Amino acid sequence: MANLNKVYLIGNMTRDAELRYTPKGTPLVDISLAVNRVTGGGESGNERKEEVIFVDITFWGRLAEIINEYGGKGKPLFVEGRLHLDTWEDKTTHQKRSRLRVVAESMQLLGSRRGAGDNGKSAVRGAPSSRRDPAGRRSPRESSGADVDPENEPF
Repeated sequence: MANLNKVYLIGNMTRDAELRYTPKGTPLVDISLAVNRVTGGGESGNERKEEVIFVDITFWGRLAEIINEYGGKGKPLFVEGRLHLDTWEDKTTHQKRSRLRVVAESMQLLGSRRGAGDNGKSAVRGAPSSRRDPAGRRSPRESSGADVDPENEPF
């Protein structure tokens, strides 16, 4: 039988991101996303109700750096990710505890950015992308000796 663990959420950040690093130096950000759902108010004339769900989301690597730089409290955000269950034992009560959270695999910042030519939308995937200059060459930071073109060397 096939399995699927995929989550798509659109909501607003409830607090500013705080960038941290693991002992091995990997960037990490935990945020909470407020996702609203409006119910009622249809043909039956029921009163409209709005329910808010707060979802914990973890960003790793480059996604963590981007959300730390461009995200902030109240900013709208689209997140694609997977569910992850954290389990631990409470040190004071010695009871087993658990928490379900989303691990972000990609995201899109929504809303407007001043001076943006892309209508304020910016999609970002978790996998590292190749940074290239306008001529299509890799940046020096990403270049390895294997991709160097001898004809473009300055000597």
